[in-house]
Amino acid sequence: MPPKAWSDKRERQYEHIKDSLEDRGTSEDKAEEIAARTVNKERARKGEAKTSSRLSREDISSGRRGGLRSGTSRSKGRTRDQLYEEAKSRGVKGRSKMTKDQLRRAVDAKKR
Repeated sequence: MPPKAWSDKRERQYEHIKDSLEDRGTSEDKAEEIAARTVNKERARKGEAKTSSRLSREDISSGRRGGLRSGTSRSKGRTRDQLYEEAKSRGVKGRSKMTKDQLRRAVDAKKR
């Protein structure tokens, strides 16, 4: 169930997203996770959350992002900003001058 910190609107949004994902064949656990992440990101974007990451506030909206990042010929996966933040948390040196591909390789190397 969604946290009680959410407004009625956000709870309805959560249920709608979760139900839509389940209708498309997503497992219940995965649907709940995606719905909660989406609602939390929208709360951060609208200033409803007490704390939020820079990426949650500045990245394009969840609905628009899904449409833009699907069905294109460019590489899928994490954005450069997401890779940069992960590189930062893993202590990758020289990350500010790296391209997206370089960040992806550096982060993947640090995971091993």
